[in-house]
Amino acid sequence: MEKYLIDTNVVSDYFAASFSVDGLNFMDTVFDSIPTISVITQIELLCWQTDPLTELKVKEFIDDSAIIEISPDVVGRCVNIRRSKKIKTPDAIIAATALAYNLTLITNNEKDFVHIKGLKICNPYKI
Repeated sequence: MEKYLIDTNVVSDYFAASFSVDGLNFMDTVFDSIPTISVITQIELLCWQTDPLTELKVKEFIDDSAIIEISPDVVGRCVNIRRSKKIKTPDAIIAATALAYNLTLITNNEKDFVHIKGLKICNPYKI
């Protein structure tokens, strides 16, 4: 079975039910297993200023998730990505995390990630 790293934008779109039925069904499957996120996504999610119900859902999602810390391998890959591509550091860390752990990145922000060699991307809007 494919293993995934979930980008921040996908979590917000999931809670807003923005995907097609097929996209939502796919994300339900990913969320029902143990979701995997980067520590960067954890930080970004915890910084949201939203209504109390959504904040509770986000905290429960994080509690249910496997959170990948920034390892030396992720740092090295991030540096290589940033040296070769114009990409923001948080996105480079997320991409490096997916590469280091052989995970497919679930994102709807393909434009920032599409040219990173070896990175597998899944966009729930295209399912």
